[in-house]
Amino acid sequence: MFSKPLLGTNTKKTKLSWFEYIWHSCILQGWYNCWYAFKNWADLMGDNYQEYALLVSDDPLEQCILYFWDSLEDEIYPKHFLDSLLQMVDDIETGKVKTYPMDEVMDRVKELVKDVDVDLDEKLEEE
Repeated sequence: MFSKPLLGTNTKKTKLSWFEYIWHSCILQGWYNCWYAFKNWADLMGDNYQEYALLVSDDPLEQCILYFWDSLEDEIYPKHFLDSLLQMVDDIETGKVKTYPMDEVMDRVKELVKDVDVDLDEKLEEE
């Protein structure tokens, strides 16, 4: 539903020590998740869920319930996964991996599909 920062990480490092992993990722992130579960539960019990609707068509109660169940999920990732993410960030920042600006990619996609005329409604009706 929403992203949470990986607490206590230094993005200039490519490996976490076991102490950093256990303290920052397991213990602190675990308490952070407990806080959000309690906050969502309190909003549900106190009928304080009006701000959970992002769109006009959203039901605030339903969104609050979804946030509550999402807050109960275990978002503590294995150390090797976090190390691989830190290595990817380092590879991008040091230029080992070539990246492309999103505007260039979208312009290229538009260029490739500009001659394609697909009407999905007609195709669905034919089937």
